[in-house]
Amino acid sequence: MIVANEKWGNIPLLHVYDEEKATADTPIVLFIHGFQSAKEHNLHYAYNLVQQGMRVLMPDAILHGERSQGLNTIEMSLRFWETVLTNIQEVKFLYEELRRKGFTGRFGLAGTSMGGITTLGCLKVFDFVETAAVYMGTATYVTLAKGQLAQIEAQGFDLQLTEQELTDLMNTLTSLDLSLTPEKLNNRPVYFWHGKQDKTVPFNLAYDTYVAKFQPLYENNPELIRFDIAKNEGHKVNRSGMLAGVAWLAEHLR
Repeated sequence: MIVANEKWGNIPLLHVYDEEKATADTPIVLFIHGFQSAKEHNLHYAYNLVQQGMRVLMPDAILHGERSQGLNTIEMSLRFWETVLTNIQEVKFLYEELRRKGFTGRFGLAGTSMGGITTLGCLKVFDFVETAAVYMGTATYVTLAKGQLAQIEAQGFDLQLTEQELTDLMNTLTSLDLSLTPEKLNNRPVYFWHGKQDKTVPFNLAYDTYVAKFQPLYENNPELIRFDIAKNEGHKVNRSGMLAGVAWLAEHLR
């Protein structure tokens, strides 16, 4: 197994694959890490995906990993949505780079927390995502953002946004909010995992949307969507959840 530290455009990433078995049409998973994490912190996902016959790309998000700017937690929190929006743009860039480099395999997307949130935004705007695994993510961009900003203000921090900038941000998040246009899923296979005790990305925010908006669209194909609940887990994916998402991606990409 090769773990190559590469740079595609200005994006540092790990390119993980089986050097003996991988071909141009090996299925591909792009894995997006969470807030204040980094690409190498999630290599256990890559290892298991490659064992299942996948090629894996694991980029560093802006402000993270090799792209860190030394910001503290509050400074990074204030730029959370900038990071998500940049992630979405960079998913498109990396997909196009894969094709330009001659990698033609089926394409899946996965991510934890901020990466899961990014994944759901990508499902809204990109048809090329063929399947996804969403760990601790929510599609409700506007609701989550309003809650985050209120929490930051309640702690006495300046949001550093003008009224116009705040309006523009909410308009942008509305355009990417999959919960408002769930039909954009278009029957693509999607796996969700969430800890019921999660306070960072509230469980109910994710699960209520799944039940009300997503699941009814799969009435004729219920096997193509699944939400695993870890009753005693908080904001951390357990081993069984990690493996279930890996198996899902492998099943729907092979």
